[in-house]
Amino acid sequence: KGTTLYNELANYMRGVLFPSGYVEVKTPLIYNKDLWETSGHWQHYRENMFLVEGADEGEQMALKAMNCPGHMLIFGSEVRSYRDLPIRLHEQTALHRNEASGVLSGLTRVRQFSQDDAHCFVTESQITEEVERLLRLVQRVYTDFGLQYAVKLSTRPEQFLGEVATWDHAEASLKQALDRAGQAYTINDGDGAFYGPKIDFDVTDAIGRKWQCATIQLDYQMPQRVDLKYVGADNAEHRPVVIHRAIFGSFERFM
Repeated sequence: KGTTLYNELANYMRGVLFPSGYVEVKTPLIYNKDLWETSGHWQHYRENMFLVEGADEGEQMALKAMNCPGHMLIFGSEVRSYRDLPIRLHEQTALHRNEASGVLSGLTRVRQFSQDDAHCFVTESQITEEVERLLRLVQRVYTDFGLQYAVKLSTRPEQFLGEVATWDHAEASLKQALDRAGQAYTINDGDGAFYGPKIDFDVTDAIGRKWQCATIQLDYQMPQRVDLKYVGADNAEHRPVVIHRAIFGSFERFM
């Protein structure tokens, strides 16, 4: 029954996303340490990753705990134009996180899970419109399933990448999108990801417990670290901004 429900949820999400211009991709489960260092996860997230020894002596690798580095490689694999953006890459493959045994719980906190994950590559001027579209997408999906949710804007943590001014601008962009969508929210001070602020959605279950499921995260840092570029209308190279987002969160927690 669990497998059947998973497949139904996966196909439901494809039916929602494909008409909106998403492309489904599939990326490797294991990457070399070099990529994780470039993305910043090796320095900031390694304790939560399963490490793997490579075939060559001294080679270090890790099971992927998130899809974003692979999606960055896909974007950077060919020349992109401003006319191509937004580019929306969607993936549902398994992820692995080395959670402490004491926090594991049923399907709500597991070491292997799958997300209805996607990354939207946008220009600076497209941020507010794209985030507003995502807020309305979350609203549609959770309305379809009859779920109530509360929204939090999580701001710059103590340990972060980049400049304070960039963070301030990113947080202001998310606030503008929330206001344009008419979405009520609270501030979750200091709980942003190390690479950018985020909007989190806490869903109330049948017995009144709250679970963080959907998330929308604005990222200026990883496109810079991976050196992503697109050609603008001025025929010069520009840096895209990436929006990380999941709607169910993980399939397991959503079920």
